Amino acid sequence: MRRMIVLGVFCLLFSGCATWYQRSVAFQQAVGNGEFEQAEKLLKRDKKQSRKKNQILYYLNLGYVYFMLGNQEASNAAFETAERLTEEQRRNVLTEAAVLLSNPEARAYKPEDFEVVMINVYKALNYLQMDNMEDALVEARKMNIRLQQLNDKYPDHKNRYQRDAFAHLLMGVIYDASGDANNAFIAYRNAYEVYQNDYAKNFGLSAPEQLKKDLLRTAYTLGFRDELRYYEKEFGMEYQPDREEGGALVAFWLNGFGPVKNEWGLAFTKIDKGAGGVVFHNQELGLAFPFFWDNGHGDDDRNALADVNVVRVVFPRYVERPLAYTQGSLQYNGASYPFEEAEDINQIAFKTLRDRMVRELSNSLLRVAVKQGIKQAASKQNEWLGFAVGIANALTEKADTRNWQTLPYMISYTRVPLGEGASSLGLRFSGEHAVPLSRQVNLPSALPGKTHFLIYTTM
Repeated sequence: MRRMIVLGVFCLLFSGCATWYQRSVAFQQAVGNGEFEQAEKLLKRDKKQSRKKNQILYYLNLGYVYFMLGNQEASNAAFETAERLTEEQRRNVLTEAAVLLSNPEARAYKPEDFEVVMINVYKALNYLQMDNMEDALVEARKMNIRLQQLNDKYPDHKNRYQRDAFAHLLMGVIYDASGDANNAFIAYRNAYEVYQNDYAKNFGLSAPEQLKKDLLRTAYTLGFRDELRYYEKEFGMEYQPDREEGGALVAFWLNGFGPVKNEWGLAFTKIDKGAGGVVFHNQELGLAFPFFWDNGHGDDDRNALADVNVVRVVFPRYVERPLAYTQGSLQYNGASYPFEEAEDINQIAFKTLRDRMVRELSNSLLRVAVKQGIKQAASKQNEWLGFAVGIANALTEKADTRNWQTLPYMISYTRVPLGEGASSLGLRFSGEHAVPLSRQVNLPSALPGKTHFLIYTTM
């Protein structure tokens, strides 16, 4: 009988050990193969995806699928639903308190901060494809507003991802396309500042050369001679006007897939600090969390920890999905225009999760240690009682491995001056372990002063 109980418990444990990616692998495979009609069917058929606790992820993925199908209105409708649910969650303080619940995957999915911002990226790109500059600009502005709201929650441990350079760059591009050179210049200047001061240090990404050219061009257009000279010296380049008789093309390249989450166990050694408290230390990551008995932790906590020496805490961690294509360019009129990286979603994901881990470990570490101490005390009283408590702990201490898994690894862009009557151009992509990809793209009739937009995705 005991053997059957143990076997049943282990079946229950292992059935819950699959990551979110493993549980939605059919959908991910359809997306990876470019079978978006099939991906839509799988998504709508999968009841676990549309459950209330997974609703935000469901609408994020649905918005992405419609984006790839070229149905911009349906895509934005899905993203707007995800945005509304996220905003309701942000305003609900009970959701924040829910982190103390047992199994993280039993509660509503809470998107990572950068995932919230990416909703507005996709909505802006949809509006650009619909030639709706006004609403595209609204979405670009929202990106940094969202980041400010999110970081206001962390007064003591803010994210390294506090400002989005790509948001400012996108605003500049949209203002530019709308004929507002003054606001375009301001947005480009802000983008350059964020790249230099935030992105270069935190994500290893410096300002794209195209951004520098756009900053010089708008300064020249506005007659800002002092600013033009300043940035020419700053960039080490002299402004050379491009001939855009047929307007310009701004192309965005969404490349690869961002990381997926799995579970990570971190071991912390307890170091007693006499009657004052304890410190939990992890040598691998160089983390230390002190807890003092006179700071809200009483005798019950102290007694529970008496026999605890090592504490294991689980937390999600990202697993990178390597890029197939690492270089891309746009071919037009005998010239090649390379795509330049403007947003490294992969790096932002890793750094944002690390920042969240440091914030949340201090809140959960003592709770886990006390539960472990209770289990050890129960084992001393009764073997089966200790076993039952241990199983309960194993079931409740799980990492939430859900994430928005259809996001790109990175976003790159380029700008091409078009000749009057331009009708087509070429795209080329290559990678060390990928078969080179070439595509010919037809353009609408190029018009003087008109900015056309092209958005291309590779898996």
